[in-house]
Amino acid sequence: MSSIVIKPERLSINQSLRRKQRNACYRILLTYLLLTILALITLVPIIWMILTAFKAENELSLVPPTWWPRVWQPENFVQAWNFAPFGGYLLNTLFVAGSITVLKTITSALAAYAFARLRFPGRNGFFLLYLSTLIVPSQVTVIPLFILMKDLSWVNTFQGLIIPQAFTAFGTFLLRQFFLTIPYELEDAARMDGASRLRCFIQIILPLSKTALATLAIFVFLMQWNNLLWPLIMSNGDATALISVGLLSFRGEYAVSWNLLMAAATLAILPIAALYIFAQRWFVRGIVISGFGGR
Repeated sequence: MSSIVIKPERLSINQSLRRKQRNACYRILLTYLLLTILALITLVPIIWMILTAFKAENELSLVPPTWWPRVWQPENFVQAWNFAPFGGYLLNTLFVAGSITVLKTITSALAAYAFARLRFPGRNGFFLLYLSTLIVPSQVTVIPLFILMKDLSWVNTFQGLIIPQAFTAFGTFLLRQFFLTIPYELEDAARMDGASRLRCFIQIILPLSKTALATLAIFVFLMQWNNLLWPLIMSNGDATALISVGLLSFRGEYAVSWNLLMAAATLAILPIAALYIFAQRWFVRGIVISGFGGR
């Protein structure tokens, strides 16, 4: 009867492989555990907001506070909708955010194409100068912009909300980095066939850049939906007020209706939540392309 003899070297190798596999599993489990904890930390304020939206007003002052409403009051959402012209705020926000998204995408694509493809003296210097505007806080330019809008009689108008936000160095940077990855040979072949720069841009560059363009559009829309400072300064009435400004109307002079405010905030994030669910892959691709999530 023959016996199998396992060499010590082979046994040592097998033990080492099993140890590495075990360590890899531990690392994966630890990674998922940390990600789960971070996700819960992120979701806790949102869950608290949604649950508070269903509470009665007398439950908000309980000590210690309770997570679950004792009596669920979905009518808070109806009261929040009727408390202010909430529908008008939503339509205004959709119009302003959509208009800024379209304009920013167009202007960023044109500027990015110039910096990525056209050769002119000082191109890199101009690009760095334009990019350096990202380090300037937006609060610094608020007063000069407001004075300019006042001189143009654009205060409390949609053009005053839209035009100053129609340009972005971040969008130019993101699209320029993507345009640089497109082979020059495609344009050279089109130019040899008589295509103009504009035709190359429209028929070659833009179709190949759908991913970057969609990513930029989503980032811009989200930033404008959450924008508060500029709309707060420029809007003096309900006709041009955005949802971020409209939420402030739930703050009274002496008290705040927190349940109605949380109900209104929940309604305000529904379009953004739907957009995120629909466009998750574009968010991930945008972070990969740009290296950071936006400004």
